[in-house]
Amino acid sequence: MARWIIPIVIYILIDLYAYQAFRVFSKGVTLKWIYFGVSALVLGLLVFQILSSGESRKMSGESMYVYGVFLAFFAPKLVLIIFMFGEDIIRLIVGAVFKFTGEGQNFHMPSRRKFVSSIALGIAAIPFTSLIYGMVKGKYNYKVHEYTLEFDNLPEAFNGYKVTQISDVHSGSFTNEEKVKYAIDLVNKQQGDMILFTGDLVNNESTEMDNWKEIFGSLKANDGVFSVLGNHDYGDYVKWPSKLDQENNLNRLKSIQKEMGWDLLLNENRTITKNGASIKLIGVENWGIGGFKKAGDLDKACEGVDVSDFKILMSHDPSHWQEQVKTHPKNIELTLSGHTHGMQFGIEIPGLIKWSPVKYRYENWAGIYEELGSVLNVNRGFGYLAYPGRVGIWPEISVITLKTKTA
Repeated sequence: MARWIIPIVIYILIDLYAYQAFRVFSKGVTLKWIYFGVSALVLGLLVFQILSSGESRKMSGESMYVYGVFLAFFAPKLVLIIFMFGEDIIRLIVGAVFKFTGEGQNFHMPSRRKFVSSIALGIAAIPFTSLIYGMVKGKYNYKVHEYTLEFDNLPEAFNGYKVTQISDVHSGSFTNEEKVKYAIDLVNKQQGDMILFTGDLVNNESTEMDNWKEIFGSLKANDGVFSVLGNHDYGDYVKWPSKLDQENNLNRLKSIQKEMGWDLLLNENRTITKNGASIKLIGVENWGIGGFKKAGDLDKACEGVDVSDFKILMSHDPSHWQEQVKTHPKNIELTLSGHTHGMQFGIEIPGLIKWSPVKYRYENWAGIYEELGSVLNVNRGFGYLAYPGRVGIWPEISVITLKTKTA
């Protein structure tokens, strides 16, 4: 508990300073009691959640709402203190000018102006309402992103071949079965020739899938449903009684995918045939920079694959594409990744702007990228984690139509 004293003190100081924006509108005690009462309740719930989770670091769908509500109330206060601090600087300068120009015998800071507080409160309402909307509606605002990609060496038999991709399910976060079922039906409606899942089926434990196996097992495609593991699937982010328990958890998660009819690729490849022609589907285990697990072995996964084959690679973390894939001697034409979630927050207006804070962490974080003749699609994710919502970066179903490039 001692380690949380300083963050709690900082929170209280921010809370007191942000209150100045409200103070100019009421001299009574009612608003003060409401403001600090809500602040104390939100902080209390957060501290209780942290203490009750202990060292396990487990996050359930319900516990995430505590973090989400805290964020929804705390983010606007950061906006308020920026305005209040800026106004205080101006008030300080004005007071000093009055003092040293002889217009006032004593130093006196001017009173706060209501219109500044009004502007601050109006702007602070934007992140508050956005974060609340993201938790209530945004996390289930599924979007289908359609791409058509042309390749020189795609066999003519696969011209028009449709690949449907989902990623980052994080099933332990879900609380609404009806909405999830709607999304799975939406995936099936795309009528992809194959469905590819690029990792993070759970947050930590295989048991998170127990209530969702039937729904996700209903995914169907002519050439099958294929999957790979993401960093969360290994159970590395919770404390296990023993290493064996963690291994058993991973093995059970693998078995669940088999039960659902999914073909899990563990540093291996499959051949997809059509009208006498074929392409290669390659799947690696998680490989990521920045401290993430590097279980992926691309060379092993490509055994038996010829450089002339058309290849689709499933690799959870897009940093793998930057570090190894795009320069690999096998010349991998198309890579599908996820992992970033687009940070579940940002601004996207097609053709105008695509921005999220995650861009400062990942060079490739959402959508299509092309370098050195290699193409990458980073799926924005199907589910959510930590913050139980999405704002601006909506859950995604990627639909990629492959075309044979003609001269």
